[in-house]
Amino acid sequence: MPPLAYFGIESKGLSLAVDLLILFVVVLYLSLIYWTYSDARRRIVDPMLIGCAVAVSLFPFVGTVIYMVVRPPEYLEDVRERELEVQASEARLHQLDQSLCPHCDYRVERDFVRCPSCLRKLKERCVNCARPLDQAWTICPYCEADVPGISSSSRTRRRRSGAPASPEPDTSSYSDTDADAEDISTSEVSPPSRGPARARRPRPTS
Repeated sequence: MPPLAYFGIESKGLSLAVDLLILFVVVLYLSLIYWTYSDARRRIVDPMLIGCAVAVSLFPFVGTVIYMVVRPPEYLEDVRERELEVQASEARLHQLDQSLCPHCDYRVERDFVRCPSCLRKLKERCVNCARPLDQAWTICPYCEADVPGISSSSRTRRRRSGAPASPEPDTSSYSDTDADAEDISTSEVSPPSRGPARARRPRPTS
């Protein structure tokens, strides 16, 4: 069977090259349709829209280009991951803003002065700015007013507790020569020892 004459030229080499080119175009066309389907499944939730994207890609090459222009910018996995991160961040912020009552384990916020469940007092208010104070605070961090009920000695003790202790003198630096010199100077200063005093003789009486 003689080869097909493309462009009016009967040549086995040219016919083989054209056949390979046609095969490549067909494979590329089918690959683009499959890629459009798989990409649409990763980006679109609605099955109807996925079918529309595949139908558009049936137009050779142009349909795939149109899909790439109008497709969603993010994958569904990225959207879910971002939503989970946002929810986790909101949960952490919610936990920071709220805590449990030490008496009844009811959820209370940081600025609560009294528990709404057991009605027990949780914090004291500042006498100057009326903001809630923590039990460990010695002064109000908002207006720098002293917290009532804490003596000045306890404040001084807390302030001095962070100061470093004065170093003790190092006695190991003294050598034996210094000790001998101190003994010699002590012996020179001290007066010489005298014997016992002689008893005076009584004067004769006339």
